[in-house]
Amino acid sequence: MGRLPVQPDPELLHHCITHKAVMVTGAGGSIGSELCRQIIRLQPTCLVLFELSEFALYQIDQELSNLTASEGLNVPLIPVLGSVQDRARVEDVLRTYQVDTLYHAAAYKHVPMVEHNPVEGIRNNVFGTLHTAQAASACGVSHFILISTDKAVRPTNVMGASKRMAELVLQGLAQLPGNTTFGMVRFGNVLGSSGSVVPLFRKQIQAGGPLTVTHPEIIRYFMTIPEAAQLVIQAGAMAAGGEVFLLDMGEPVRIFDLAQRMIRLSGLEVRDEYTPHGDIRIEFSGLRPGEKLYEELLIGEAPETTGHSRIFKAREDALEWRELERILAQLQTACRQYNLPVIYRLLKLHVQGFKHSGNMPGVGGNHPAVFDTPAQTPQTHIKCVA
Repeated sequence: MGRLPVQPDPELLHHCITHKAVMVTGAGGSIGSELCRQIIRLQPTCLVLFELSEFALYQIDQELSNLTASEGLNVPLIPVLGSVQDRARVEDVLRTYQVDTLYHAAAYKHVPMVEHNPVEGIRNNVFGTLHTAQAASACGVSHFILISTDKAVRPTNVMGASKRMAELVLQGLAQLPGNTTFGMVRFGNVLGSSGSVVPLFRKQIQAGGPLTVTHPEIIRYFMTIPEAAQLVIQAGAMAAGGEVFLLDMGEPVRIFDLAQRMIRLSGLEVRDEYTPHGDIRIEFSGLRPGEKLYEELLIGEAPETTGHSRIFKAREDALEWRELERILAQLQTACRQYNLPVIYRLLKLHVQGFKHSGNMPGVGGNHPAVFDTPAQTPQTHIKCVA
């Protein structure tokens, strides 16, 4: 990363977890599984692993079972198969295990995949968040923390727009009376996550290259998975209702520089016009559908500081709940009908800064950016934290 990792605040780490029943949705994913590893060491009364993928659930359950045995942790693990879109299933689990704190990491997050499958992306990311949050409120969950993304800021892709809609859902629910505190944590890329550029480069180096970089000037913020999970837990502990927290990701990294660094760290040499006898070439493949050169963390004005040096609070606009209910009803109808023009129009109207052509470049003509339907056919970079 080119910087030292952030040291956690023990009091914030324990606040929502120790001696409480905790549930993680998307428990088998990159962030969800790391949240589980850290939560289990903070001594909750139990840890509910909620996951749609049977294989991912089996893997994390086995890993954590081995961890509890080797470290002598007396924490019951409850592996649960289910979808966050199924409110009744979520409610049943929350009531059965009397969950106090819920970390909502379940999401479809791969930009090109959601571009190809926008309806399923919206159903999972927007309505999955809505149903899970409503279930949490109905069951008296104390804290509900959404794992969000920097791609929610002025998005150029459906995945980012769906995550901003998910944030709007929680901002709206936070306006209603109830005992559940809703918060969300927005951050950038994590090193080594599924679909991340780092494991991709590692595989390409092992295969002898070339390393594929989408654009010579593309940059991203990076954080290690353990560091991100620690900061999510700490930010969630500071939530009072409806806040969007931002994690300080440090300085941005140019992906071309990262590719060169990984080649050299592997004991090899970059092959280019200056070193024609080098080992591995770097090729530019072009930006993928919906991909930005630069990512941002902030939509509004300068963020507020918090009690933690690496966690900031955004001042983001929110919609009134009644207005949001109307928009969600329209979006749900459009998804049910696979009406892509209406879906894109609703996202453009209600997700600030959303720019999307509705077309899929590189597939020949103006084909819809979708494979989940029936028979239908440069951003300004703002560094928000120091």
